[in-house]
Amino acid sequence: MKNINYDMLASELDAIKMDTLGKVGQQDADYIRSVVRKQRVCEWSGRILLMLGFIQPLLWVAGVLLLALAKILDNMEIGHNVMHGQYDWMNDKQLNSQHYEWDIACDGQSWHRVHNFEHHTYTNIIGKDRDFGYGLLRLSDDFKWRFKNVWQFFTYINLSVLFQWGVSYHELAAERVFIGKKKENREGLVSHSTLKQRFFSKGARQLIKDYAIFPLLAGPLFLWVLAGNLVANLIRNLWTSTIIFCGHFTEETQTFKQEDCVNETQGQWYYRQVLGSSNIKGSHWFHVLTGHLSCQIEHHLFPDMPSSRYQEVAPQVQAVLKKHGIDYHTGSFFKQYTSVLKRIIRYSFK
Repeated sequence: MKNINYDMLASELDAIKMDTLGKVGQQDADYIRSVVRKQRVCEWSGRILLMLGFIQPLLWVAGVLLLALAKILDNMEIGHNVMHGQYDWMNDKQLNSQHYEWDIACDGQSWHRVHNFEHHTYTNIIGKDRDFGYGLLRLSDDFKWRFKNVWQFFTYINLSVLFQWGVSYHELAAERVFIGKKKENREGLVSHSTLKQRFFSKGARQLIKDYAIFPLLAGPLFLWVLAGNLVANLIRNLWTSTIIFCGHFTEETQTFKQEDCVNETQGQWYYRQVLGSSNIKGSHWFHVLTGHLSCQIEHHLFPDMPSSRYQEVAPQVQAVLKKHGIDYHTGSFFKQYTSVLKRIIRYSFK
């Protein structure tokens, strides 16, 4: 790793974290509850407008957009951050990381295991972080080129369209539950039977809710509601996958070898989080709609900090990194997304 005073880096970033967490309180509780209220208003307004599409098609379009907005808020600013434990201090069961279940096909407990622990502990360490490329995409020279990589841009598009299902299946694919021989020296935390049961159970609940219960409740407007739910889920999938890829897979993000991270200090861990992340510039509402994952650097540094605080600490983090000569990857949405596409295409070939 780079010649940096890692102890000083850790001390300065720890100070930012502790100072900010010391401010967390009623303001943060009011914020997340306000987001939850807005999400519910958007969801039920959207569902009602879907059924009024026969009067005026534009009402159906408005319903789709409101329902998609509700699903994005539930997925990004509420679900993802609540399940990181950012609001456990509130002692509110509905906003507790161990009890919250979000409105996507992925089982919450699977997310805890693969994302909260593996990804945030071993960020971009090849062979340890299964989120890097999701086992489908070759995004660095750390992986041997295979002929299937030639069409990985189309694999990426398919993954984005079906993103909630890709996230849901991620742990089963990594454990090779259905296909392939389980890797040696890998002990799963949960049995294959339990993984399959929870995968099918959560997926079935989502399918029945969106494509049977709500459409059937609409009676003769069944198809209007069915199509509306389908499009809203598609919008949510495309948005979340795009934001996540912009935070993790721009051309600037780096990978690490397992041997380079042995006996890693807190400062070295911070350093790895920074170089394995990228931010996206935008307005306040843009940050909210990304679940503040537009501040991916800050999220990787402080995953249990309430997300609405990331915009506050970002300038402080950037100043510390500049002092230590560490790159702070950030740019406009267009710049970062273009960079992601370039990386996907670049590693499609030898």
